[in-house]
Amino acid sequence: MRFLQGVREAEDFEYGQRETEIFDERSLNELSIGFSPRLFPRVADNTVRTVSDNLDGAFSPGRRSGFNTPRSLFGFEPHPMVGEAWDALRRSLVYFRGKPVGTIAALDNSEEELNYDQVFVRDFVPSALAFLMNGEPEIVKNFILKTLRLQSWEKKIDRFQLGEGVMPASFKVLHDPVRNSETLIADFGESAIGRVAPVDSGFWWIILLRAYTKSTGDSSLAEMPECQKGMRLILSLCLSEGFDTFPTLLCADGCCMIDRRMGVYGYPIEIQALFFMALRCALVLLKQDAEGKEFVERIVKRLHALSYHMRSYFWLDLKQLNDIYRYKTEEYSHTAVNKFNVIPDSLPEWVFDFMPLKGGYFIGNVSPAKMDFRWFGLGNCIAILSSLATEEQSNAIMDLIESRWEELVGEMPLKVCYPAIESHEWRIVTGCDPKNTRWSYHNGGSWPVLLWLLTAACIKTGRPQIARRAIEIAETRLLKDNWPEYYDGKVGRFIGKQARKFQTWSIAGYLVAKMMLEDPSHLGMISLEEDKQLKPPLRRSSSWTF
Repeated sequence: MRFLQGVREAEDFEYGQRETEIFDERSLNELSIGFSPRLFPRVADNTVRTVSDNLDGAFSPGRRSGFNTPRSLFGFEPHPMVGEAWDALRRSLVYFRGKPVGTIAALDNSEEELNYDQVFVRDFVPSALAFLMNGEPEIVKNFILKTLRLQSWEKKIDRFQLGEGVMPASFKVLHDPVRNSETLIADFGESAIGRVAPVDSGFWWIILLRAYTKSTGDSSLAEMPECQKGMRLILSLCLSEGFDTFPTLLCADGCCMIDRRMGVYGYPIEIQALFFMALRCALVLLKQDAEGKEFVERIVKRLHALSYHMRSYFWLDLKQLNDIYRYKTEEYSHTAVNKFNVIPDSLPEWVFDFMPLKGGYFIGNVSPAKMDFRWFGLGNCIAILSSLATEEQSNAIMDLIESRWEELVGEMPLKVCYPAIESHEWRIVTGCDPKNTRWSYHNGGSWPVLLWLLTAACIKTGRPQIARRAIEIAETRLLKDNWPEYYDGKVGRFIGKQARKFQTWSIAGYLVAKMMLEDPSHLGMISLEEDKQLKPPLRRSSSWTF
């Protein structure tokens, strides 16, 4: 079982509640869908407050969804799976000193527990969104405060101290029946398989803090000195200057959802997209005091550089693919076209057939002499939601998904990456990892949790019919198969060979997808509108005119 050596008791600290204030979005405009303001119950004190139009854009109004009632908001009968999903999600709740603080990774009692009985930061995000959309923000607030407390702990691995801002990958509540006390234990990577610290936990934490604020209209949590400090500590880690000449964030294998060695070392798209989104969320959440102002200036500079770099060098469409195919090598000076010295012979054969005439995507990685052309689901969906992708690029990603439906969606949404690596390459890249055999787990497996990200991207790009089709596919199997963690096979036909059942984020991902389709205003808590100041005047590559 993976968790921190030496149990340390966490203090159950409480902060006085401030009066709800209108959330002033000081920097970048956010998603506006045009829904009118409504009244909603505030769970904390049972008073009713009005959402002001000053919140600039629609957000989930914190009311209960129709999924807890016999009929939904718009009068149609909810799918029978919805009630089953809510029951399963509530059974996964974890309590600390009488308060819910998260959901465990899986409720599958038939398998070895490992760390599936812990609360993971990244895993809890879809659960948190489900509770926010259902008008239950206190669970999310408790989670944010508890993980913030864990961030302040000393973090050592083999006598080496991690950065102060590192958030835990997971935590667990232990109950001592003799002393009648509860303690928290956390894993910062010292117990993880591969001993890799999570880079994405801090980003998800900031994104979730913004979702809570956007959903409830209550900025007092984000404005607490402890939360402001927590954000600054995370930003200090990822904005530090060093030897790197790229604005992207250098990361190790296994530091994100792709938590096994899969050849994503360097600058994986998943981390870069989350990095971009977290920076934009922090820009809205940080107070403009003396300490916050310095970080705001650094964030703005980094966002400009990061958006240009990602949109220019990570973007691939048919024209760009043809340009790489004709690259010259060994070019020197700032005038070089092939800036990363990519050898055209390194282009994989599959990419020529995979790339449609109309469509494009952000590739998996760009580093000196190597481009990882694999398609990664989470990174591309987050690129759309964060507006790292321009409007044209967002539509191109959706065009690609439609064109390559069988490969990327198939019989269970959604491929975590495509294609799988096989044979000799699999042995080299994964270290012969038996869990990551071809078309399994992170090596081309299908993950139902990605359904909520696909749905959000579809709604933002004005293509809800794509999400509806994907959800209908999932509904034919998910409940019957007991909510597996992932599916195997080229089209996701088989339950994963080591997949846990009753995987909580598979359950929550389905609920979030359904609730967003029922009420698209929920999208506002997890989506950001494009900032025109970050849009480059010229696109480096475009294969068609919109």
